[in-house]
Parts: sequence; C-alpha cells; structure tokens
Amino acid sequence: MTITYEVGDSLYVNITNRCPNACDFCVRTHGASYGSADSLWLEREPTAEEIEADIEKRELGRYRELVFCGYGEPLERIDELCRVCRFVKQRHPSVQIRVNTNGLSDLIHQRRTAPELEGLVDVLSISLNSATPEGYDRLCHPKFGLAAHPALLAFAKDAKSYVPRVVLSVVDTIGEEEIEKCRVLAKEAGAEYRVRKYIP
Repeated sequence: MTITYEVGDSLYVNITNRCPNACDFCVRTHGASYGSADSLWLEREPTAEEIEADIEKRELGRYRELVFCGYGEPLERIDELCRVCRFVKQRHPSVQIRVNTNGLSDLIHQRRTAPELEGLVDVLSISLNSATPEGYDRLCHPKFGLAAHPALLAFAKDAKSYVPRVVLSVVDTIGEEEIEKCRVLAKEAGAEYRVRKYIP
C-alpha cells in the first residue's frame, strides 16, 4: 500500500481514494501508477499513525515540500490530515506543507473547515477548472451538483484568512476564454492563479 511517493522534488502523501468528484481529466482514470508509486489505489485507508510512520521513513530535508495529494480528495480526512500536519510541523518546522484539493471540504463535512488548517497548511491548491457552476458540473461531475462551484469559491475566500498561500488552478485544456474567466474569479477571491498542464 503506497502512502508516500515522490513526484519531482516533492514528497506526496496518499491518504484516501474517496472523492465527491469524478473529473473528466483526473489522472486516476488513466491508470494506477503516478510519480514513483506503482499503485495509488489503497486496500484500506491508512491510520494517522501509519501515515506519520511512513513520512518518518523519509529524509524530509531532501524534498522541496510535502504534498497531500493521491488518488482521492485529502480533505475527506481533514481530522487525520490536520493531525499529521501537526506531527510534521512539530518535528520538521521548516517543511512546507501543501494540500491539493477540490475545495469542497465544507460541503463534505457540513461545516466551515478552513479555520482548521491554520498554522498547519502553508499552501492550498484548489482545482477550479470552470468559470460557472454548470460548466463545473459538466466537467467534474460533483455529487453536490450545482452547489459545488459556489462552495469551492467560498472556501477559497475563507481560506485566505488561515492559509498563507491559496492558489486556484485550471487545466490548460478548457480553452482560452474559460481560462481568462477563471482568472477573474481567482482575482475576486483574492487567490493566486495557475494554469496547469493536462497530464494525459
């Protein structure tokens, strides 16, 4: 079972396969392996203790950052994620922690979740990928329907008060017009903006 794996000069952490979305472009629809991992499909969700032990096997000083991103939405397990972040910050305070997320944590847990990340997460990278609720629904197929897109933007705005860097991102395949409309939404949210390359 792969919990930690390498992508470039970063150490990635795979803690769940659960996700409320089924995005058309998601890498997990194309195979089991990614980065240095043979398979990111989990036989079961690892405990917080198992995640911590797996991270401790690594020489964290070798990596540019620690990234919560696997074959699932990491904030599905926000309690365990926060515990592991606290563990890492106590032992390796210089390590930067990033969470790659779909931004739907508030809908998943039915509460405000951004405040829980304060002092634990350095960067939130949120996949936006569409300028409208309808476009997001067609592309990402969220189980929350048209409520997903506005909730994502509200989460991004809220997170700005608790996380040093909040980045809204899109894949480069959505077209220039849509990319520019999303750029405006990111600016309105007070977030950074990134156009990321689609990985087939």
